[in-house]
Amino acid sequence: MYKNIVILTGAGISVESGIAAFRGGGGLWGDYKVDDVATLNGYRKNPALVHDFYNKRRRELKDVSPNPAHIALAELEKSYSGRVTVITQNVDDLHERAGTKNLLHMHGELLSIRCEDCGDRFKSDEEFSIESICPACGKKGVLRPDIVWFGEVPMHLEKIEPLLLSADLFISIGTSGNVYPAAGFVRIARNNARTVEINLEASLTADLFHEHIIGNAGAVVVEYVQKLLKGGV
Repeated sequence: MYKNIVILTGAGISVESGIAAFRGGGGLWGDYKVDDVATLNGYRKNPALVHDFYNKRRRELKDVSPNPAHIALAELEKSYSGRVTVITQNVDDLHERAGTKNLLHMHGELLSIRCEDCGDRFKSDEEFSIESICPACGKKGVLRPDIVWFGEVPMHLEKIEPLLLSADLFISIGTSGNVYPAAGFVRIARNNARTVEINLEASLTADLFHEHIIGNAGAVVVEYVQKLLKGGV
């Protein structure tokens, strides 16, 4: 029986709910350039464009729902006798809607806004623009998406490293293995933990995992969680 399960989720788990990944065919970038909408320089250059991009993503989020993989992980947290923590690279709220509580968004949240002036953060599914006013300080034009852009430091790293070091089972679901620091988590965890990769194909860090399970997250994660809950893994 594992005492401390740490699960890393990436774009692959949300793609099955209808959320496009950044990379690959049909990716989120579409008519947008990465540097224009996912960097601080891009935001400084054209904040209206950046707000437009993330407003569209918030609207799209309202049309999707958690899939069986999200629901299975929430059930694991609820029913497993040990500790279960989900670290996600995704900025959607599908884990929350499925019922996961012990969750860390390392790349920020689509439904969170941050004030560049006073630092206040608040949750909202509304649309924002350069005319929006911070509810905390009352200033206009200082709100930005609470997203970790390229070149910025991911959130919660001070919590994540101790979790990885104390894990005895590390599961990576739907990740490519080419985005750091998340791609390096398996290297930290494998010192003390069994490491399992669940993905449609082997990631770039596949050689660091003890076990590989290939398949759609919606089916494979459900089966794996059932085994964990029965003590069969």
